[in-house]
Amino acid sequence: MSPEPIPESQGVVEASPEGRQFLTFTLANEEYGIDVLRVQEIKAWEHVTPLPHTPEYVPGVINLRETIAPVVDLRLRFGLAPVPYGRTTVVVVVRVESEGKSRIAGMIVDAVSDVHQIAEGQLSPPPNLGAMMIAEIVSGLATIDNRMIILLDIDRLLTVPDITEAMECVD
Repeated sequence: MSPEPIPESQGVVEASPEGRQFLTFTLANEEYGIDVLRVQEIKAWEHVTPLPHTPEYVPGVINLRETIAPVVDLRLRFGLAPVPYGRTTVVVVVRVESEGKSRIAGMIVDAVSDVHQIAEGQLSPPPNLGAMMIAEIVSGLATIDNRMIILLDIDRLLTVPDITEAMECVD
């Protein structure tokens, strides 16, 4: 029995027979994926400019060709232990759609892995674990080469009130 496709309401639109492409990255030895069409660029880690009164997981902002973008440390956003940024640490710059607006934000990740074509048959809905955060930000799961990839809904992940407030500070 093949897994059910992820409903559109959970953030992943129907895949073509060939599937959709996802950029994958790691955090604490787990692999996550985001829709590659939302990725604007991948930048090597560089210092961010701190903003006052932002949560710990929003360490600051970066200047992207005259566009100021908030940066979210996904390790801290997910409640993982912080680690020093190293040579593989990158900022994945993404386009976020919220409330009819398109904004740019950065996500600090441990390392970028690959781009995978994921067919509809490889997608499974997120498990119902009763955890509100999981239901809000995980759009599905995919298994590739015996590895589980957690697919994230960028729009929901980066539009919680604290992050939205940081984005509005730089608009």
